[in-house]
Amino acid sequence: MKKLLLGCSALVLLAACDPVTVTSTNSGETAATETTAMADIGTWGFDVDGMDANYHPGDDFFRYANGTWLDNTTIPEDRSNYGMFTALAIEAEQQVQEIILELASANAEAGSPQQQVGDLYASWMDTDTLNARGTQPLEPFFAEIRGASSHDDIAAMFASLHHPAPYGFGIIPDLADPTRYTVFLGQGGLGLPDRDYYLDEENEAFGRYREAYVAYIETIFDLAGIEGGAEKAAAIMELETRIAGVHWTQAESRDIQRIYNPMTLEQMDALAPALNLSAGMASMGLAEVPTFLVAQPSAIEGAATILTETPIELWQDYMIFHTINNNTARLPLAFDEASFDFFGRTLNGTPDQRPRDLRGVNLVGGQLGEVVGQVYVERHFPPSSKTDMEELVSNLTTAFEGRLNDLEWMDDETRANALRKLSTFEPRIGYPDNWRDYSALEVRADDLFGNMIRLAEFNWNDQVEDLMGPVDRTQWPYPPQTVNASYNPLMNQITFPAGILQAPFFDPNADAAINYGAIGAVIGHEIGHGFDDQGRRFDYDGSVNDWWSGETNARFEERAGRLGAQYDGYSPVEGMFVNGTFTMGENIGDLGGLQMAYTAYRNYVDENHGGEAPIIDGFTGDQRFFLAWAQVWRRLYREDNLISRLSTDPHSPSQYRTNGVVRNLDEWYEAFNVGADHALYLPPEERVKIW
Repeated sequence: MKKLLLGCSALVLLAACDPVTVTSTNSGETAATETTAMADIGTWGFDVDGMDANYHPGDDFFRYANGTWLDNTTIPEDRSNYGMFTALAIEAEQQVQEIILELASANAEAGSPQQQVGDLYASWMDTDTLNARGTQPLEPFFAEIRGASSHDDIAAMFASLHHPAPYGFGIIPDLADPTRYTVFLGQGGLGLPDRDYYLDEENEAFGRYREAYVAYIETIFDLAGIEGGAEKAAAIMELETRIAGVHWTQAESRDIQRIYNPMTLEQMDALAPALNLSAGMASMGLAEVPTFLVAQPSAIEGAATILTETPIELWQDYMIFHTINNNTARLPLAFDEASFDFFGRTLNGTPDQRPRDLRGVNLVGGQLGEVVGQVYVERHFPPSSKTDMEELVSNLTTAFEGRLNDLEWMDDETRANALRKLSTFEPRIGYPDNWRDYSALEVRADDLFGNMIRLAEFNWNDQVEDLMGPVDRTQWPYPPQTVNASYNPLMNQITFPAGILQAPFFDPNADAAINYGAIGAVIGHEIGHGFDDQGRRFDYDGSVNDWWSGETNARFEERAGRLGAQYDGYSPVEGMFVNGTFTMGENIGDLGGLQMAYTAYRNYVDENHGGEAPIIDGFTGDQRFFLAWAQVWRRLYREDNLISRLSTDPHSPSQYRTNGVVRNLDEWYEAFNVGADHALYLPPEERVKIW
């Protein structure tokens, strides 16, 4: 399915921080020592050696907690950044690799999951066949593109799974009624990560990227044996710059009130007649959909205008380039290497490409993720972890309920609606209840390109088949080995896969403060997405509904605005700043999540330690709680990757996910004796308290 450039889509909020679980409920200092004796990190769950005591916590808490690790850690040559998420992902990757190689070595029955896994991996590793076939697998697509004789022909090809287009589409639950499906349509068509890469004339890095992109386009044409690459590349860059000019910004594209634009096919045709969307959607089996969600109407309208004003020959060059560009990993190795040189080295600063076998592990683990995931869960996710996680989610929910009841800025009617929404949250932990059936999928060991085409069609046909039926709430957005967590506002579900439920996020043998400050705060973060600046637009049943009173809404907006202004002032790269509006949802999630987790932790301490946690290695329980949060966000970035993230990632860079959050919590000031003479100090009246 085509990639939609919806920014941080408010339709499915995926967070890079994830849930936390509880430790033993034994009480007393002796019990605390016993439960931390076998922690995966250090003796109680925190890497004390990675700290840098030369920094006062109040001047730079991120470096106080992580400074020695930051100074002594080198980003691997095949990585654009490196942190705790990366380390866990590498561990999960190694575990998945073992599973895939075992399945691939089995004498599997044709059509079985083992055969599919083994043959998909084999087709990826068979580079001799890729080199021998050249661009031959693309020739049918080239022929269709070259056969276009009118703009109508071009528009008809836009509405397909396999042809590039200045828009994208997909099937999701209906925002007005999330028990049924609808189709969304949104802006697309760019080769660079975002509109700013084309339009920002002041940032020198973007100018460098544009020059390199034009050179890359020319290289792709040269490798394909297509003449006139330099002229074609310049013209394609000019065309994409026009498309970028009608795109919405990332901040605009995450505003649910702006992107919620239901339209019939007739209305879509009236909006953008040149795109002939009614015929295009019918060709994809979508003619019976009563209303579509058009995320950025002016961008779709603009794309239609650009279509008619651009010569057919240029559209053909554009589509041929992007057809090759979208398939470089399935072509001779020279194409794959050229793609990495631009997208990896230039755009993200990564010196070396990852070994092909590991990229194959990620391909299989993504495309056939639940086949591999079933084995992963059996081997690496004990039932006790699921039980502990369920308890921690319950504790965080109770803590947030208490905070809602005490919230002084919320009126009673809005509070009742918020409590109702919280009561309907559905936590999903570890792995799905129902595993996906891939039996209808054909996978061949000698046909990587065909396998990927068939996978795309299999996934699309699966969605279309479900389109007219009720929404399946059991589906997961990713396989259980994923190191991530998410909140889906349309389902009011929070999802915590098995992959993230490991140290430093969750460790059943770590100190309770560590688990509450790490995975606990991630759980709070995901719960908080249901009440952030966009998630709060959804009701308890997942439908878009304004359940806020005017007065309470104004109070929320005032607090969120002050938080956004704080983040607007953070500059990790000279001349570039965090966009407080674009990152608002994640920043609210971080702040509210840590507040919820702290309340839950104090409830735990009151219940199990009589109000005061034991001191461990000279650190109080509250200090350990905040240190756990900082340890989770240990991360180093290459500058090009950081530039990309500032432009396209709704999450703030890691140092601000630490320092930017704790400086708003009174309890952090008390835990570390932070005063007005410290760099992170905010006067009490300037500290933002939302949830």
